[in-house]
Parts: sequence; structure tokens; C-alpha cells
Amino acid sequence: MVMAETKKEQQTTTHKIGIYLWIWGLLFVLSFFSYMVDWFQFQGLLRWTLIVTFMLLKAGLIMAIFMHLFWERYALVNALLWPMTAIACFICLMVAEGKYTVFTRLFYFVVGG
Repeated sequence: MVMAETKKEQQTTTHKIGIYLWIWGLLFVLSFFSYMVDWFQFQGLLRWTLIVTFMLLKAGLIMAIFMHLFWERYALVNALLWPMTAIACFICLMVAEGKYTVFTRLFYFVVGG
């Protein structure tokens, strides 16, 4: 009885090599798209949006599959989704602060003060 349970646990915790190969391929595709952002010389907000999006996708795939967080839901939420959400919020705050700084500088340079 114990032997059958151990074998069943081993089958549920082992993963086929195919999923890792698919993820490797997807990581290469995302890296290729990252490289294409520079190749096509995107500028401004589009450039940084694409770079950060590809970076977060690659980091998420690596953490979810290669660190085995995909098979542990609680760990996935706490180690992957919350930090990425916080990073995205901080990026939005930095963009808003940057636009405010540019606005106030242009306002005071034009109006004087």
C-alpha cells in the first residue's frame, strides 16, 4: 500500500520534458521579440512598454515553470503575482511623477516664477 502511494506521488510530482522544451522555445521567441524592439528602433513609451512586458513575461515563465511555482498555487500568487503587480504600480507612479516634473519645469520656465 505504501509503495503504491509513493509511486503515485512520484508520478504527480514529475513533469514531462516536453513542457520544459516548450518553455525554452517560448523564452527564445520572447527574447527574439525583445531584440526586435531594438532592431526596429522603437522609441518612447512604446519601447519601454514592450521591454518591460517581455521582461515580466520571461521572468514569470522562468519562475512558474523552472522554479516549479506553477504547480503550487499559493506560492505562485505570493512569489510571482504580488511582486509583479507591485512593480507595475511603481512603474506607473514613476511615469506619473516624471510627467508632473516635466510639466512643472516647463510651466515655470515659460511663465517664470
